[in-house]
Amino acid sequence: MRMFQRWLTFVSCAGLAYSQQSSTNAQAVFGSQDTVAHGVLRRYALSQPQLSGLAAPEGGLYLTEDSDAYLWSVGQSHMDVYFQETERAVDLPIPEAGSVPIQRFEDLSFFARGWNLSTLANSTYHSVYHPLYEIEDFMQDLANTYPHVVELINIGHSAEGREMVAMRLSRDDLELREQGKSSSTKKTGFVITGAQHAREWIATSTALYLTHALVVDGTEDFALSSWLDYFDFYVIPVPNPDGYVHTWENDRLWYKNRQNIGPDEKCIGIDMNRNWGHKWKSKSRLPSLAGGTNDTVSDEAAEADPCSPWYPGHRPFEAPEVNNIANFITTLSSLKAYVDLRSYGQMVSTPFSYSCKKVPKDAEDQLEGALGAVHAIKQVHGTPFTTGSLCHQLYKASGNVVDYMYAKAGIKFAYSVHLRDTGTYGFSLPAEWIRPVGEETASMIHFLAGFISGRNKKSKKL
Repeated sequence: MRMFQRWLTFVSCAGLAYSQQSSTNAQAVFGSQDTVAHGVLRRYALSQPQLSGLAAPEGGLYLTEDSDAYLWSVGQSHMDVYFQETERAVDLPIPEAGSVPIQRFEDLSFFARGWNLSTLANSTYHSVYHPLYEIEDFMQDLANTYPHVVELINIGHSAEGREMVAMRLSRDDLELREQGKSSSTKKTGFVITGAQHAREWIATSTALYLTHALVVDGTEDFALSSWLDYFDFYVIPVPNPDGYVHTWENDRLWYKNRQNIGPDEKCIGIDMNRNWGHKWKSKSRLPSLAGGTNDTVSDEAAEADPCSPWYPGHRPFEAPEVNNIANFITTLSSLKAYVDLRSYGQMVSTPFSYSCKKVPKDAEDQLEGALGAVHAIKQVHGTPFTTGSLCHQLYKASGNVVDYMYAKAGIKFAYSVHLRDTGTYGFSLPAEWIRPVGEETASMIHFLAGFISGRNKKSKKL
């Protein structure tokens, strides 16, 4: 903390807005608004203690002790720092949440006004990880920009009282008729959820990328908007808002929600992905803390430990976030596809999670879809994924969302998709991979939509 305070010094808002030196340096760096200003804007996630006492600059740059670094803005859980040299960064033990190349002064000043969401390819939004309030702004901006396609639906409150928001992306009959398409097209539902486990930032960022791909012009690379003629998409980017905020403000690797589970419990939180109401168990074979994605599990089921990251709760649907999503799903008709985005491991998994012996009646069709999805992913950047049942690919776990969506909600094509990587960075995947992961996942969604609807040339209609 002391090192951080020594590194970051700036002029008090109560005093002069700029020193003569900082004003001169800023002019030297940027010049006029037409001046080319090569550099990089880096985002750093900061805890509340690190942010205490910091105030966001009002309309200008604050010079740090490093003459090459300028504090551009301070948010509720992050700071953005501009570096004149693109290879420079903060040499401190604080996580970087992404970077954006800067070519002109307008590029830098744009961050104070908002993000360009009119295009997928040229938007810098998918260059950095975003705190919850920026995600909420993103959803609202999409709804304002594409009012005939995007609808925001409040589905309930989290354990700490935050609004949970789902996005419905759909073309109505009137719009289809105006495009010369049949208004009687029967559309089915496709549900996508971001990170239930708070630390899996890439899952939430990928959900945002897919949402963006579903609304932009269909001629863009990786656009998915043409599938709105056949599907209504429902995206819940942040199923665990409390946990997600906690990863930005306190503990980057927090896993569970932030629920108070009892007056006498010394720990808090429930593993949302063990709290769904199909084959839920209070006792569970838990993965080893020593392993990676392919963790070994204990031979015998253990008593539920509220301090374990994998604590399943006292009962199914105890987590309000899980209950809210389940209730929302019951209001939707004709659901045919569900994708649970996760990290990490590079796997496309089918039901079941609760048993390695039980086989779904639709296993053949599910596996065929998964194999095609893996192929579609690899076609983009060459990233290899594996397929199989979730139990065989990961470990046996009860109360899983994929099992619930298939067995209880009746969604035939329910998949768990563990995104990049395979352990090099793990849950701390660098932000430079947000866009590549988004692109290859969009290719996967494109294939699944065609496969399920029967519109892939090599796929039979199911």
